[in-house]
Amino acid sequence: MKKVLMLIVGLAACASSFAQSGKTVKLTGQVVCSVCWFESNDRKKHPYGTPADVSCAGDCSEKGLPQALAVEGAKGFSLYTLERGAFHLSGKDFLEFVPKTVEVEGEVRKEKDKRFIKVNALKVIETAPAKPVPVSDDAVLALKDMAGVDQSLASLRGRVVVVNFWATWCEPCRDEMPSLERLQSRLAGKPFEVLAVNYGEGVPRISDFLRKENLSLTVLLDPRKEAAGAWKAGGLPMTFLVDARGRLRYSSFGERDWSQGEALRLVQTLLAEAPGAR
Repeated sequence: MKKVLMLIVGLAACASSFAQSGKTVKLTGQVVCSVCWFESNDRKKHPYGTPADVSCAGDCSEKGLPQALAVEGAKGFSLYTLERGAFHLSGKDFLEFVPKTVEVEGEVRKEKDKRFIKVNALKVIETAPAKPVPVSDDAVLALKDMAGVDQSLASLRGRVVVVNFWATWCEPCRDEMPSLERLQSRLAGKPFEVLAVNYGEGVPRISDFLRKENLSLTVLLDPRKEAAGAWKAGGLPMTFLVDARGRLRYSSFGERDWSQGEALRLVQTLLAEAPGAR
């Protein structure tokens, strides 16, 4: 009788495991590197998505290491390794979506202590509108431009300034740059300026990128990444809006189209406060 009971329990466990495997679900989370994620024991305190994280994800991708979906729950984060499904990928893996927030629909399975999801549908969740942050003291930024000329925020007092931290290796940054160019063109003649602060790269690489993308934005160089640290740019792209009085008013992490929608309205709100905007 005891053996029969053990057999029944075993079959029930197998049935439960089978029921969980192949189940179609819809999950929302952040696409991360399945290796780099574990470089911090506390992702609440140290959110994923810094330039180092993104760079690491690229290195891991070249080695064939997969990406995962980090799903936050009441007890912390759960990681689901992303597997190819019906969703069409433009590359060999899901690297293009690191570190974006996405909604994934697919089949989940579990092997030992690891979870997997076969991606049949994927939708990028639009980053939430930039939220106001407490007005700081005067925002300080003094760097050299591509020609080696000293530039500073102080010299732009009276103008609304978008300060965007970016790098050529950052895909979301590359996707976002044309919208900053459109924004600059759209607000030509207004007391407005875009400063694209490059994160630690050399002039030849930046020049080549600007030429290929036909961009004419003012680029400042942050070779030692000190400005990014001072501004607490924890990931790329990171964008700050500075009002005409030189005060930090808004901050936004992640790619967005700055030439329209909520992002444009934020800029226009600050312009309405600036002298000579009308």
